[in-house]
Parts: sequence; structure tokens; C-alpha cells
Amino acid sequence: MIIVLDGVGAGGAPDAASFGDEDANTLSNTARAVDSVKLRHLQTWVIGNILGIEGTPPVAAPKASYGLMEERSAAKATLAGHWEMMGITLEESLPTYLDGFPEEIIARFEKETRRKVIGNKPASGTEIIEELGPEQQESGAWIVYTSDSVFQLAANTEVIPAPELYEACEKAHKMLIGEGQMLVERVIARPFHWRKGIYQRENENRKDYGITPPRETYLDLIKNAGCEVISVEDPGHLRR
Repeated sequence: MIIVLDGVGAGGAPDAASFGDEDANTLSNTARAVDSVKLRHLQTWVIGNILGIEGTPPVAAPKASYGLMEERSAAKATLAGHWEMMGITLEESLPTYLDGFPEEIIARFEKETRRKVIGNKPASGTEIIEELGPEQQESGAWIVYTSDSVFQLAANTEVIPAPELYEACEKAHKMLIGEGQMLVERVIARPFHWRKGIYQRENENRKDYGITPPRETYLDLIKNAGCEVISVEDPGHLRR
């Protein structure tokens, strides 16, 4: 059994500075910011022996074997890490877009979807819909933003219906992934709406459009050997 805690960072790799992530360490930094975090169960599994976490000290008799692994893939991407755990190493880094997507990509996307784009920058999903939600409501434009190697497309479903959002994501997926290139690891549909004076994301209606692995993973090999493979995922991350 493999359990992945996505977004629970345990420190940056040596190339973190190449991606603007120096000193990244979600667990340790969060514990420091709130004056300590007690991770009782993970502590017995030696998380405190691996990292310095205020409130979660090392234990003398751990219940698990442990280690801190360094990714071999040349990428900053969720998909790259998941692939590597399943036996696929990326030799070349997937592009990241620290200044937003190139003009030619945005221009083609606007032409194919017949709507303008606003945003087009690295951003937090919750913050950018607060910032640009009113403008989208007036203009009917797409909100495009990026994180890591991801093309994120946000739309107020009271302005742009969800089916149109999903169709636009499929067009972006074809542009960025489906034409023999890997310009992003995923395209993500981010629907939201306006309720009681705030913008709320419709996480249950989020959809991810990713890359098909280039070759068999360990899961494929296990399945082909006649064993059962079961995957349980956050229901908000609906895979294509």
C-alpha cells in the first residue's frame, strides 16, 4: 500500500532554487508559524526523526523504517513525483511559467474558445478569483493562471457554464499536451460561483486533464501479472 500526502512538503531538493522554492518545507515552516504542531501518529512513524518539526520531536523506538528521498526527475510537478514513485523518471524538466504563458499560446486559446483571457500569471487559485472575479463577471473572459507546470482555467459558472469550461480545457489540453509536445503536466478546470458575498470554488466539479504515462508503470506491471490494483483518490480531482 502506498499513501501519498500531496502538498505536505518535507523540504526542498538541491535544485529548489531553480524553481523559486528555496527554503520550502511545508511541515517545518507551518509548525514554526503556529508555534508547534503535534503529529502524534506520524510521530510514531518517525516523521520527527526525519525533519525538525516544532511540537513533534524524534522518537527512540520508531514503528517504521524511514528515510528522506530526493527526486531524480528534472521537474517541479506533482505528476513527475507520482510517476517517479511508479517507476518513470523524467530526464527533461517540464516547463514552468514564472511570467505567465507565452503570448502565442494565449492568443491561440482565445481564438479557439472565442473569449478573451485575463490574469495569465502564477497565482493562488483562491486569491486570483477574488482579484479578477468582478472583471470576469463584467467581461465574460477566462481567468488563466499557473502553478508549477499547470494551465489552470477558472470560470464563474454563472457567467460561463461548466460544459463550456470543460470544452475549453479540452482545447487547451490538445494545444499543450495532445499535439506531440509536453508544455504542461496538466490542464485544470476550476469552476467557482458567487454566494453570500464571497467567491466559492466548486471543488467537486474540478476536472484534471493530464498526460498519459509514456510507458508502463509499476501499477501496469502488477495488473498485467494478474494482481488487483485499486486506486483511491481525492474525489475533487476527477481524472480525464
